[in-house]
Amino acid sequence: MSSSRSDTRGDRRGPDGASAASDPLRPSDHIDAEESEVTQPRLGFVGWLRWAWRQLTSMRVALVLLLILAIAAIPGSIFPQRMADPNGVTKFKADNPDLFPILDKLSLFDVYLSPWFSAIYLLLFISLIGCIIPRIRHHLKALRAAPPRTPARLSRLEDHREVQRDGSPDDAATAIDIAQKQLKALGYRVARYDRGSTWSVSAERGYWRETGNLLFHIALVGVLVTVGVGGGFAYTGQKVVIEGKSFVNTLIDYNSINRGRFVTDDALQPYAIGLDSFDVTYQPFGTPGAGQAGDFKANVTVREVDGSTREGSVRVNHPLSVAGDQVYLLGNGYAPTITVRNAEGTVVHSAPVEFLPQDSNMTSLGVLKIPDGMPEQLGITGFFYPTVVKLETGAYASAHGELNLPLLTLDVYQGDLGIDDGTPRSVYTLDTSSLTKLNGRGTDVKSIELQPGETADLPNGLGTITFEDESPAGATDPTESVKRYVSLQIHHDASAPWVLAFALLALAGLGLALFVPRRRMWVKATASDGVIRLEYAGLARGEDPTLAAAVDDLVRRHARLLDGAAPRRAEPVKGA
Repeated sequence: MSSSRSDTRGDRRGPDGASAASDPLRPSDHIDAEESEVTQPRLGFVGWLRWAWRQLTSMRVALVLLLILAIAAIPGSIFPQRMADPNGVTKFKADNPDLFPILDKLSLFDVYLSPWFSAIYLLLFISLIGCIIPRIRHHLKALRAAPPRTPARLSRLEDHREVQRDGSPDDAATAIDIAQKQLKALGYRVARYDRGSTWSVSAERGYWRETGNLLFHIALVGVLVTVGVGGGFAYTGQKVVIEGKSFVNTLIDYNSINRGRFVTDDALQPYAIGLDSFDVTYQPFGTPGAGQAGDFKANVTVREVDGSTREGSVRVNHPLSVAGDQVYLLGNGYAPTITVRNAEGTVVHSAPVEFLPQDSNMTSLGVLKIPDGMPEQLGITGFFYPTVVKLETGAYASAHGELNLPLLTLDVYQGDLGIDDGTPRSVYTLDTSSLTKLNGRGTDVKSIELQPGETADLPNGLGTITFEDESPAGATDPTESVKRYVSLQIHHDASAPWVLAFALLALAGLGLALFVPRRRMWVKATASDGVIRLEYAGLARGEDPTLAAAVDDLVRRHARLLDGAAPRRAEPVKGA
């Protein structure tokens, strides 16, 4: 026989010696046909679309897209984002002028608004919907269907038990009636299949597993929809507030704001937040971590939309809720009040200037721009040292974050600040390309050094500059000589509760999908010659390490129910 097969394949002839091509039982495109090419049907445009749709809506592709979405979100945590940290983007641009344009073209500073991230997001959304809808239909059909018929040979199943008892056919039917009630009490859907001298019940449970699976995917779609739609109505803004000053929740009062496409100019609630004081504790000298800040708290007064006022505080990781917005404390620093007068003694600037901390000891860098009132525009850069110490190199540093011995050093530039051409400029940086340095390093004139209450002359007789002392009259405590400021982030996102609800629903569905077993049970009774042969079997869909124990428990409980109040253990004939 094997020789005949070998000959048939070798000379391409049929069993009767005829050519394979002339065999009427073989189609013309059979592998043994004379032609070397196989004719395949043409898909056409609609066919290719159907194929692409089936690939996109497969669960495998949905999982791949979910993984790709997670990977695509990684740059959002590596690079500063314009929506959350516009100052960080400005600083990155200043530190990496050559690399920044390339990364900006790739939208790495607007990852979550980029076209490529949105494309992945939409494909995942479509894929999940295409997966879920057919599965819901199939699941609903399965819920309405009766459990499958009892197999003819239960002994073929791995988890099979058999017990023999004395009894009549009526006792066999009664045994199945009892098993049916028992399985119903255990949460199974049951169906009777009686035939001749054989009575059986088929039971099935575990549909919550598939229900949980569908709930998980529906919740995932809900999260995607909520985040996508909610982002259009959300906004995030940053505002620096100095002690004694207030912030009004209007577009014009923000330092920077990123808002969704559906946020109109009048969508913001007109409340106000005033910074009364800023409390911070530092580890004292001589203790571990000396100089490190321990706790921050911004004490504020909130004026609600209806005109009422209340006091509150904003702490790190403890936002303040105002009119549906969440107010977060992002940072803090010192804001020395600097007064500049021109040569005629006219005040051209007098206001607190925010200095950005550069280290843990609050050594801070600040910029002051004076566009008017002087013969030419002035730019002033300076360092503020809360507790100044002089290093061996002659440079200054701060030894502690608290105000113990404050010092302000200033360098003055003269020329064009570059703000008259309409190009946006950061208030925290100074472009010196069109400016001439008048004092400090690289010149013959020393940097200006000021302590609170002191005044110094500007270079070239341009006027004077004063470091104002904010201490109350008669006070000698230096901790009150300089104002503090806080950097607040105001975030509005009405979709957050919905995202939380869908996330909890996803966790619940995942728990059902992981921990609810899907299994089928059968109990069959066959009566013959005064003997009842009871068969028990179980079948799991997927891994179910508890199935064998469940079958054993079914046998024991069924025996006790059959024996009544005085259970008699039946000896198994064959089984596990």
